[in-house]
Amino acid sequence: MRNLFYMLMRNSVVLALAVLAAVLNGCALPLASESELETESDREFAKMRAQLVVSNDVQARAYINCISTAILSELERPYSDKEWDVEVFESEDINAFAMPGGHIGVYTGILKVAENQDQLATVIGHEVAHVTRQHALNRVNREMTTQAGVIAGSAVLGGGQATGQLLSMGAKLGLSLPYGRAQESDADVVGLKYMAAAGFNPQQSIQLWKNMAKKSKLGPAPFLSTHPSGDTRIQELIEQLPSALKLYNEAQAGGKKPVCQQ
Repeated sequence: MRNLFYMLMRNSVVLALAVLAAVLNGCALPLASESELETESDREFAKMRAQLVVSNDVQARAYINCISTAILSELERPYSDKEWDVEVFESEDINAFAMPGGHIGVYTGILKVAENQDQLATVIGHEVAHVTRQHALNRVNREMTTQAGVIAGSAVLGGGQATGQLLSMGAKLGLSLPYGRAQESDADVVGLKYMAAAGFNPQQSIQLWKNMAKKSKLGPAPFLSTHPSGDTRIQELIEQLPSALKLYNEAQAGGKKPVCQQ
């Protein structure tokens, strides 16, 4: 996602000028809706499919889809009603993401760090939680409003097509910028609930982030650059374990015992 980020930041001047013009003219700033962000996400996901190498590893695809399906079955409406699209990209990058509209992308490189189904469920649950908690939408609208006054200019926001372009630019920025620390913590909590309710062992979430911490010492990874790890994060997960283990035990007792094998 980093290449997309750099490309979009080059265009952020356009967004800033448009928003500033709206402020100077006393216009109410347009805010993006979830449906508009989903439309933009559809476009960006299609571009990624065209530009990246899609994995042909049947076993890896089945493994990742098995975990994703189990987690997605635990979502609340309207997200449980969506037909989620899961894609596996052949790459050494340690990365995974979820996008509004029902898109999940997993890079095969993350399988080197997520060593079992429970650890990978932690990653996927976390990413899906960003979507269900509307973190990208919040970033979009925050970016669209905070850009006002950053750059002076004479652009005029007229509405109609111009407003649509502004919303599109804001949506792209919202999809590419890193999440804030509060959003990361929120996704940890909600994602842990999803994976535990699906029958995955939440205790493995601790080991996952320990693995991430070890990997970060060996070299940079896209996932680690936007998903801060460390002792604080692990401690927060430990605090969530009692409630997560309760969900896990209930899921196991109810017959939810996913067996997803690499």
